[in-house]
Amino acid sequence: MTPEAKKRYDEKVARVEAAIALKEPDTVPMLVNTALFPMLNAGYTVAEVIYDTSLEKMIHAAVKYLEEFDPDSGVDIGYNYAGEGPMLELERPKNMRWAGMPGKIIDDNSIQQFIEFPTLLDDEFDEFFHDRTGWMLRKEVFRSSGLLEPFTKLFAGGRISARMLAAQIETPEFQQMLADLKKLNELNKAYRENVEKLNRTVYEMGYPVFGGGMAAVPFDSYSDGFRGTILSLQDLYDHTEEVEAYIEEAQEQMLQMIHMQGQRPGAKRKHVFMALHKGMDGFMGDEHYRKYYWRHLQQIIEAIIKEDMVPYIFCEGKYNSRLDCLREVTPGKVYYHFEDVDMAVAKQKLGDVACISGSFNTNLLQFGTPDQVRDEAKRLIDICAPGGGFIFNTGSALSHVKKENVEAMFETVRLYGKY
Repeated sequence: MTPEAKKRYDEKVARVEAAIALKEPDTVPMLVNTALFPMLNAGYTVAEVIYDTSLEKMIHAAVKYLEEFDPDSGVDIGYNYAGEGPMLELERPKNMRWAGMPGKIIDDNSIQQFIEFPTLLDDEFDEFFHDRTGWMLRKEVFRSSGLLEPFTKLFAGGRISARMLAAQIETPEFQQMLADLKKLNELNKAYRENVEKLNRTVYEMGYPVFGGGMAAVPFDSYSDGFRGTILSLQDLYDHTEEVEAYIEEAQEQMLQMIHMQGQRPGAKRKHVFMALHKGMDGFMGDEHYRKYYWRHLQQIIEAIIKEDMVPYIFCEGKYNSRLDCLREVTPGKVYYHFEDVDMAVAKQKLGDVACISGSFNTNLLQFGTPDQVRDEAKRLIDICAPGGGFIFNTGSALSHVKKENVEAMFETVRLYGKY
């Protein structure tokens, strides 16, 4: 890293850390979740980047974006599945569609699409709690992955002898699965090496990447991974004991995982990302929210803080009714990123407790004009910047947006956001 890049890196880290600590930095920091925008800005289709296993296209897109817009955080591999196309074809996930996949099911410039369905059925709770591994091998893998389907037949009959196992393994479908798993592992090792190349490139340019871990509220894991949105809501009434049993079990595991993340080299002050999928206004009543959601989220936030990391909480959906709960954390340690909230109320209720961010509508970047973008950016800065504790971010990630509007947004925050 050159001295110039080192200076840039240190300034950006200091700017972000000051905002999280509820202080006023030199200027309002900009941490914009980029999603597809760098790829499209570099002239690539999303499908091209997903199937470029070298990650050279992703690296070129990241460099171009950083050089043109100079955000306060670098670009990492993110959640766009860059370079993962061949691995996804081997895994054959049944709940996902991605740009460039065989059959061209979605557009080549579409973000990935997820299909929600339950993997845990109503009559399987007893098996789920008393024989989790057996349930996963017999039921879940068949429902979630085409690659792992042979496991279902392998364990379908309960007990299995060495000779029975040997015979099953010799079947063509099982041998194909083993070959595909080996190929998948080889691809993944090369992929990880290329991800490190991307990370080094961004670091050498003088851009910090703050991400350092992930966490999830147990109810989100229950809803997203096993029961789906509608059934998980019904379960609050029809399967109360099962919901409580799972989320308490998952909470213990989550707290252990956070501790392990905190022990990794370089973990201190890194951001642990949490997307709150089922905590938005209207999904649960206040009593249910506190009992099944906030209680665990609060514990997770404090556990992350205890490890000297930063809880980066992405509050998806509308979040106006949850702000009183979000106050109940250690002050000056938490970063709340809102998709849709009244930022004036959020500043009033959280301004002395947590750094706030977001609620800039990305539809304005796609369909609005540069002047409209400037006006909205100034409005948010006027509301949220005084006294510090504010990071500028869009409500959702950038994808199909106008470049001139992105330029107007960055320019406005840089000039108007100075303290």
